[in-house]
Amino acid sequence: MSDDRRLDVLRAIVQDYVRTSEPVGSKALLERHELGVSAATVRNDMALLEDEGLITAPHTSAGRVPTDAGYRLFVDRLSSVKPLTRAERTAIQRFLDGAVDLDDVVARTTRLLSSLTHQVAVMQYPSLSRSTVRHVELVPVGGGRLMIVLIVNTGRVEQRVVDVGRDLADAEDLVADLRSRVNAEVAGLALTAAPTRMAAVVDAVDPLDRPVAESVAAALGEALQEETEERVVLSGTANLARVGSDFPTSLSLVLDALEEHVVLLRLMGGLTAGDGEHVAVSIGAENAYVPLQTTSVVTSRYGVAGGLGVVGPTRMDYPQAMASVRAVARYVAEILDG
Repeated sequence: MSDDRRLDVLRAIVQDYVRTSEPVGSKALLERHELGVSAATVRNDMALLEDEGLITAPHTSAGRVPTDAGYRLFVDRLSSVKPLTRAERTAIQRFLDGAVDLDDVVARTTRLLSSLTHQVAVMQYPSLSRSTVRHVELVPVGGGRLMIVLIVNTGRVEQRVVDVGRDLADAEDLVADLRSRVNAEVAGLALTAAPTRMAAVVDAVDPLDRPVAESVAAALGEALQEETEERVVLSGTANLARVGSDFPTSLSLVLDALEEHVVLLRLMGGLTAGDGEHVAVSIGAENAYVPLQTTSVVTSRYGVAGGLGVVGPTRMDYPQAMASVRAVARYVAEILDG
């Protein structure tokens, strides 16, 4: 059997099984695909594919289904990821462009990915550890209270209100000077490096004003410290219930695993390499976390700040999922980097 014909038969089996969820026989292959060979040749090719561990018989019927190894070969031999149509790309852009803030971007992205792929969509919030400071705003809010607003390059905003121990009603110049000094030191700096640079701000102000500067430095440090824990958002878990036959004994385990955000973050971190042009696919037993070994995970990175992707059964429309994940990652990166 030639490699090209073997791949043609395997590709046809994968496509039919993904579409119908029914084991695929040689007769169906000949009816649905122009393979250009006889029924006997297709049966022989299927037997050889089974010997190679690429397809298997789920029961005593004549039909065969792909194995994890079969899906892997199918994905690896995709000549390219088929781009979405112009209409699909326009719809994605319009939907995401309507977002009003970072939370809305994340919520819209997961809903969109779930809708496009009919899988569970997962998105990691932009990682502060890989982000930079865009701007720090200081706003007196009455008495001795000062609001400190940290704006990150990804659009993420954190704020704290602190009591600086003195009335700021007549301290506009002090607040303006601190704002200027803080941004001069930390704007454009990696968030992980910002706290140490605040020491220079404290040292540079008049000794009488240092308690205020120390309060600002402490609040910024707390904001960064509290946000070191990464966050993920899910959408479309109900899609798994619609394909419950793909998880005859493991659906509850998969759902439990999806609730463990630490697991998802590790999974995303391990798979999201490169940028929005690169799509990573982990199939079945390739997933290190046992409860997810009946699933496949398709992910990509948006910019350098985080990852997004979909989780679903191994009987997944891989070309569609990969194209959708790649396209959405591109648009999210444009929005957050813009």
